[in-house]
Amino acid sequence: MSNRLAHENSLYLRQHAANPVHWWPWCAEAFATAKAEDKPVLVSVGYSSCHWCHVMARESFEQPWIADLMNQHFVCVKVDREERPEVDKLMMDAVQMIQGHGGWPLNCFCLPDGRPFFGGTYFPPEDRGHGQVPWPQLLMRVADFYHRNKSELAANADAIARNLTHQTRAPDADGSAPTPDDLVTAARRLCEQHDDTYGGFGAAPKFPSPHTLNLLLGLRGAAAVEADRALATRIDAVLTITLGAMARGGLFDQVGGGFHRYCVDRDWTVPHFEKML
Repeated sequence: MSNRLAHENSLYLRQHAANPVHWWPWCAEAFATAKAEDKPVLVSVGYSSCHWCHVMARESFEQPWIADLMNQHFVCVKVDREERPEVDKLMMDAVQMIQGHGGWPLNCFCLPDGRPFFGGTYFPPEDRGHGQVPWPQLLMRVADFYHRNKSELAANADAIARNLTHQTRAPDADGSAPTPDDLVTAARRLCEQHDDTYGGFGAAPKFPSPHTLNLLLGLRGAAAVEADRALATRIDAVLTITLGAMARGGLFDQVGGGFHRYCVDRDWTVPHFEKML
């Protein structure tokens, strides 16, 4: 079985089941194969409603000659970012560190042990004069460098791993639980960032920020926050304004249902065309 995605639960992965690329899902066996065959791993992350993910699939992943290059030189792993957000975050953080920006499709090259050493987003199938390296050329460069300078790539991967660990660790983290004062401070700081006129946090573009909203909901039930009636009332107002704006505005598909990824303006009127599943 050369392409292993046909029976995956993810709709996005099944959309790639007919690719001539020998895709693996994210699994330990894929990395064991890379180690046994001494090949780098290409982790390609996307999702069903991503426009440029489908463009790159059509231009590159569906082309037999490009797929042959990928199959010959890499163990190729396809990831649905909505199914494996932890993998998406790891690869996205690495690519943003390398390139200074990120996005989808997200293509990250890793050592057989899974440590990223290089990556980027969309790559065209040929030179289009915009400074982007064509995907086939990039594949050959990475494969050649892997076999000629493996120790240098390992050192680069170590540096990226150390930086990622440093970025994700709070400077004063000691393993203890937050104090009641910490919870009150967190709630106040989040509320200070709220747009009281239109809802949401910050200026345009406006994202739903579900993690922030969930955190505020959790803080709303904390005893220290409940004891501060003004703060509790403020959290209620923030949640009501933002959730109401999201439901009434362009973020929500008023005809077909469901939410778009974000709105391009401050008042939630014009949605980005991609919808979340």
